[in-house]
This record gives sequence, structure tokens and C-alpha cells, in this order.
Amino acid sequence: MPKQPLRIIFMGTPDFGVPSLQALTDGPDEVVAIVTQPDRRKGRGKKLAPPPVKLLGESLDIPVLQPTKIRTEEFRNGLLSYQPDLIVVTAYGRILPPSLLELTPMGCINVHGSLLPLHRGAAPIQWSVIKGDKKTGVTIIRMNEGMDTGDILLKADIIPSPEETAGTLFNKLAQLGSETLLRAIQGLKDGTIAATAQEHEQATEAPMLKKSDGLIDWSKNGENLECLVRGLDPWPSAFCFCEGKRLRLFRPEVVYKESGAQPGTLLQADKRGLLVACGENTLLIREVQPEGKKRMMVEAFLCGYPLKPGTLLSQC
Repeated sequence: MPKQPLRIIFMGTPDFGVPSLQALTDGPDEVVAIVTQPDRRKGRGKKLAPPPVKLLGESLDIPVLQPTKIRTEEFRNGLLSYQPDLIVVTAYGRILPPSLLELTPMGCINVHGSLLPLHRGAAPIQWSVIKGDKKTGVTIIRMNEGMDTGDILLKADIIPSPEETAGTLFNKLAQLGSETLLRAIQGLKDGTIAATAQEHEQATEAPMLKKSDGLIDWSKNGENLECLVRGLDPWPSAFCFCEGKRLRLFRPEVVYKESGAQPGTLLQADKRGLLVACGENTLLIREVQPEGKKRMMVEAFLCGYPLKPGTLLSQC
């Protein structure tokens, strides 16, 4: 293996990649270029916004590339001009072709936000919370042409807190991923780490979430709905309809009692929250976001939108 410092090309786009990029630049190796997605229009004003990885790269005075196409000979040759030893990918957002996977002497490695082979795909952190995983973590893999199917170099795990949301877990795993990445690279350099094949028969999928995935079906078990609400926080967020208006739901808590009421029926509405009947058990919602308003505690919400027990929280 090459002697340090390695020449590394980093490929990443959202906030999840920022700690890994920062760790690489703070470490013994050299990030010679960054590849990230093109700027996207965001917000009500639809202004162009740069990816978080780009902002960090520019602040560190590292060349930033934002190709619209990555399967061209021109792009491949451009990367080769940096004479890289290794490509590191952290939530870049595109499948890499063989021409890039085989570009460097040390290949491509990826920081993935789950304990593979669980939760392969674009939203592993959200699905880990939605599925109620008792343990989660990150995996560093040697990339191949499949979706998160490459051989495993290193794993690191954590136990999520009972009230963990996708948002809070995102931050924890981003930091854990950066630390594990450095350990994996050092292991590759000194020959103390060996890749092992995934147990493919145990694989599960974590597809990209859509806004419609947040629509609550109150006929489901309260425990499953509690995980769903946390897993969709902050985006796309769980929601239902209250008196014809969309109501986003946050900070859930399972209350283990049966009401006998129709699922979706509001059983209680006070400063403690909204207690709603489910298919099994009940769910207490402590924060909401009314249509066109900011997220708020239920106590504040009820000051402007008084609700009575018996109100039906519906799906339309």
C-alpha cells in the first residue's frame, strides 16, 4: 500500500458528509479534490443553494467539482489528473460506474449510515428508527457496482436513545462515521484490516422517503407509529388531518392502554399532549406543526386551536 500521506478524492453532498470531509482534512492524508452534486434551488424563493460539502471544501481552499454527468471520459480523466490513491464516498447521491470504482490503486470506500447488510439504500438512518432497531451504527465498505453491497472493512455501533429521531441519530452517525473512516483508512495503509463479504441473505432495503410516506394510519400499533413519527423527524415528518387541515406530528410517546375507540379518535387534549387511539394501545403527541405555522408544543397549539376529545384525526 502507498505510504502516507495518501492523495484522496472525496465525494459527498449533504451534511452527513461534512464530518468525514473535515476528519480527512484534519488527518495525515491530503484531500486533493472534492466531487459533489450541483447546486439546487431551495426554499420558497427557489434560490440556488450550494451543498454543505461544497461550502466546507471552499472554506478549506480545496478544488470542488460539481459534474452533471460522471460517466464521461472527460470527467474520469479530470479525476486522474489529481493522481489520487483513494476515493472516499459519503452520501454522494449517485451510483458510481466501474470507470470510477477502478480509478485509483486503493479503489473506492464508502461510509454508510447503517450496520450493513441492514438498510441498504438512500435513507438508512430514517429506516433504522422506523424499524425500531435496538442497535445501529455505520459501516465502511469497499464499493462495488451494487447498491451498498460491497465487502465490509469496518463497523461501529451505538445504542440509540428511546426518543431518538432521524435528525438526532443523523448527527451521531455522521460523527461516528468520520471516526470509523479514519480507522479504516489507517487499517488499509498498514495492512491490519481485511474486507469480508456481507451476509446478503440478511439484507434489507432503505429506499428514499416521500412526503406521502408520512401519512399516519391510526389503525396500526401505537409502538409502530411511535417509531414512524420519530423516524420521519425532521423530514418528511408524520402527519394527519385535523378538521380538514394538515397537522404534522412530533415527539410521540406510547401509552399502553386500550381505549375501545375508533383509531384516530382524540382521547385527550391538554398541556401533556394529544392522546390518540390506535389499532393497539394509544399514542401521545407532544409537539405539532399546524398547516402554515411553526412547530410548537401542544399546549401552545391548543391556545389557538382548542380541540375536544372525540375529534377524529383522519387521513384526508
